[in-house]
Amino acid sequence: MIRLVNLFGLLLIGLGLLAYFGFADAAERSWTALIPAFAGVPLLVCGWIGRREGARKHAMHAAMVVALLGVILPLGRLIPVSIKNGFVFDSKSGTMIAMSVLSLVLLVLGVRSFIAARRKSETG
Repeated sequence: MIRLVNLFGLLLIGLGLLAYFGFADAAERSWTALIPAFAGVPLLVCGWIGRREGARKHAMHAAMVVALLGVILPLGRLIPVSIKNGFVFDSKSGTMIAMSVLSLVLLVLGVRSFIAARRKSETG
């Protein structure tokens, strides 16, 4: 699970950097394009902390909280913006959708991992 958290952290950082440097003109760049990167950094920190056996459980739970926020917060912004723009999607909307999807995949994989670990501890 640690590798997945690190991978998704790097993917979110890459998405934020791509949104900031790739999608926006230099004059129109806003720090809000880096929001996926701001979610990716705590995931990397959780992955780094999770390498220690004693802290792994807490770090992975914290990573799942970050992933849950990574699903909910962009959708909370995407829905009003989409309604305002008449459901015309641009690169900003695409970035919000991509962040939500990446975070949702990580969240689902994390919950499945927690369930598997729980079953393993109950039987073994």
